[in-house]
Amino acid sequence: MAFTRATGKHRLPSRMTRTTRRTVGVAALATTGVVGTLAAPAFAAESEIEQTGPLKAVTMGDSVAHEIDAQAVAQRQAAEQAAAREKAEADAKKRAEEARAKAEKEREAKARAAREAERKRLNAYTAPITGSYVSTSYQAGGGIWSSGSHTGIDFHAASGTAVHAVGSGTVVEADWGGSYGNQVVIKMVDGTYTQYGHLSSIGVSVGQTVTPGQQIALSGATGNVTGAHLHFEARTTAEYGSDMDPIAYLRGHGVNV
Repeated sequence: MAFTRATGKHRLPSRMTRTTRRTVGVAALATTGVVGTLAAPAFAAESEIEQTGPLKAVTMGDSVAHEIDAQAVAQRQAAEQAAAREKAEADAKKRAEEARAKAEKEREAKARAAREAERKRLNAYTAPITGSYVSTSYQAGGGIWSSGSHTGIDFHAASGTAVHAVGSGTVVEADWGGSYGNQVVIKMVDGTYTQYGHLSSIGVSVGQTVTPGQQIALSGATGNVTGAHLHFEARTTAEYGSDMDPIAYLRGHGVNV
């Protein structure tokens, strides 16, 4: 007798069919957001292997993403630090250059000021005897002068008083000058000449350059004199007879006499 496999409505579905249906059901529930409510032990046991694979892959994916993010953050921080270092170095270099430029400018200003001060000093004039006064005026008359009048002015000065060059120039005479006694004649930078007579000693030599206020001799009473003093003349040449008013000459150069 042959048997026919029952296929009626009471036939139980196979395990494969049940699994397929459950999967379809889970998919349907997942779309509604309620897949988490499934708690059937049989379903959990059957789907354990299938679920483990995808979850592990997701976990590994998250780990790689975190590593990439961390690397990106580290690279960004390194770039920011490098940029900060470059900016600091650039700022330091700029400050150093500005400091050098300022220092150079200050040095140039000081050098200019020093040159200007030296120029003024070299162009300045001073009295030949410090703190003295004129005891005999220019062109004063009398028989004691061979020309009939005084060709210079006399400054009151005891023997051995320091005699100074009235300005910058070059010594053209430093020797005995006859009635002038020991004398020094200086060609000044402006082309005029000054003479210092009746000296007790001479402290410069011909060809030597002198500056304003430099000591050149000591006053005395050598030559044709009646007492110690300094005879001072201003001339247009180094020769006797080319004299000009010494008071006007000194005052014209800013000396208060």
